[in-house]
Amino acid sequence: MTQIPRSALILGLAGVIPFVWGALTVLSPPLADWGQRSLGARFVGPYIQLFYGAVILSFMSGVLWGFATKETGARAATGYALSTLPALWAFFFTGGGPTSAGTSLIMGFLGLLLLDWQFWRWGLAPAWWMQLRVLLTALLVACLAVGVLT
Repeated sequence: MTQIPRSALILGLAGVIPFVWGALTVLSPPLADWGQRSLGARFVGPYIQLFYGAVILSFMSGVLWGFATKETGARAATGYALSTLPALWAFFFTGGGPTSAGTSLIMGFLGLLLLDWQFWRWGLAPAWWMQLRVLLTALLVACLAVGVLT
């Protein structure tokens, strides 16, 4: 296995912070109260997780699109089409309240992991890609589960 570049690992883990913060504010009402007073209601509990999760799914569509540019012909077209799925998932399935939206995001990120694997299998993603994506997906799904199950 190829080691994950330090900068990619640090930035990837930093991207999990809003999910962790959201889970912590679900589990700790005093922290949620402080966060709401200091940052606003949108930046605590499941709300930060849901908004940020939709943004990240859309961002990951762009990442996959970039991988698809390494191909030509039918495989490129397939890659471009597949790359739109995470953003479309976020757009169509993250409404309806925090529990259903959180569940949809969990499913979206697990589906994204399958897409990551396919692009990696095609040789379009870096050799270390799946190590990073499995780690980040496990962390953010665990955080989202706090919001869904609590």
